[in-house]
Amino acid sequence: MNIILNKAREYEMNHEGAIKLQKPDFHLASRVGWMNDPNGFSVYNNEYHMFYQYHPYSASWGPMHWGHAKSKDLINWEYLPTALAPDQEYDQFGCFSGSAVTLDDGKHLLMYTGVKKVKLPNGEETDIQTQCIAIGDGVNYKKHPNNPVITADMLPEGCSKVDFRDPKIWRKEDGSYLCVVGNRPADGSGQVVLFSSKNAIDWKYEDILSYNGNRLGKMWECPDFFELNEKGVLLISPQDVLPQGYEYGGGNVTACLIGDFDNENNIFKEEINHAIDYGLDFYAPQSVLTESQRRIMVGWMANWDTNGLQNPGREWFGQMSIPRELHVINNRLIQNPVKEIENYRKNKVEYQEVTFKGNKTFEAVKGRRIDLEVIVKPSINCDEFSIKLAQDEVCYTAIKYDVKKSLLTMDRKFSGCRRAVLNEKSAIVPLKDGLLKLRLILDKQSIETFINDGDKAMTMLIFTDLNAEGISFFSDEEITLNLVKYDLVK
Repeated sequence: MNIILNKAREYEMNHEGAIKLQKPDFHLASRVGWMNDPNGFSVYNNEYHMFYQYHPYSASWGPMHWGHAKSKDLINWEYLPTALAPDQEYDQFGCFSGSAVTLDDGKHLLMYTGVKKVKLPNGEETDIQTQCIAIGDGVNYKKHPNNPVITADMLPEGCSKVDFRDPKIWRKEDGSYLCVVGNRPADGSGQVVLFSSKNAIDWKYEDILSYNGNRLGKMWECPDFFELNEKGVLLISPQDVLPQGYEYGGGNVTACLIGDFDNENNIFKEEINHAIDYGLDFYAPQSVLTESQRRIMVGWMANWDTNGLQNPGREWFGQMSIPRELHVINNRLIQNPVKEIENYRKNKVEYQEVTFKGNKTFEAVKGRRIDLEVIVKPSINCDEFSIKLAQDEVCYTAIKYDVKKSLLTMDRKFSGCRRAVLNEKSAIVPLKDGLLKLRLILDKQSIETFINDGDKAMTMLIFTDLNAEGISFFSDEEITLNLVKYDLVK
């Protein structure tokens, strides 16, 4: 084992004990140090494996390693030793995002972006980003002697040789392999390029799978492509997006492109696109096909513009979303928490057909590790309904619904944040058969909201002390409310 990798493994073992109690209970968090994008989300030897962008030595971004954990049920995660470290000439600046697949011989292959810095003739430095592989047994991985296996020299004229990263590999039914990689064309926007291989080692360029044309931000990071419910689905994470109504916020966002895919000729024709998550803290999603043929997605539950707000003085930063099961219905990506979370539900509390106006609380409806289902039927005169979560005398986070505008807003400006940053986000949510249906997963310092049976999702971190457990409801006019609340207990 090389010195750089061994150092990371020793460090995480020696430092993880002191921070265990700070972490969420039902979301995979960084073992120590910094976590961002999910990588290598895969099934290997009948277990789920999750790797992640990782800087073990501080709670801030640094030279990228791959952290590693595994799970039998997508909820309980067991940490494994650091899988990759920046220890080769071609990845000396970091082992950036990538994916994983199982080979015919039973080995586990990781595909990642290696980054190194080179000095230009004018004295400036630039990145060289290439795609590399490492093969192993689920714990230890050896980088391939042919690395890098995909280089920017394989791209057509006009494609950026600097922004070329985040390979997502998958296996076709005929046993061959495809991978998509994020790239920038000559117009400076974003695109996703496609490569093919017969053995996952020797690769050739195929085509541009999808092109941005400056319609949705700039560079398209972390692409993921799969077929689901007879549709082709491309997940992307565009950078530097200008807000587009309530569909896409500004900055770095996530988007889902849905269309037809010609499997024989590897041609994708986009029909529609929409946001994946309408909250503030969801990025770089990656999916896996389970052995039961479910498509499961997980994202990094953070925001590049506000990630420093929660880590002053802490030894760790970063967590993943609850894994979400996906479907495509009427050209829309539907997402709901995986059914496995229901195995951790305890202490059911239920209220049915409660009609009220003004403020309302319910006995035993409180907590910071809960699964809460709410169905609201507003009266014809109702303008506003809201839920306050993680509430005490000072702090709360609100979910507000403007009935007339069909506008759902998550608002954390009173959650304990002491910085002038964006703290609320909204989405257009029409009533469904006269009802608003919400499912809220709270896990210490995060709230994930699933709306109208998974039609939309909104994810947000909060900054509130864990002693703030109150939950209250408000309506300006009469409404009828049904709710079911469970504690989430390990």
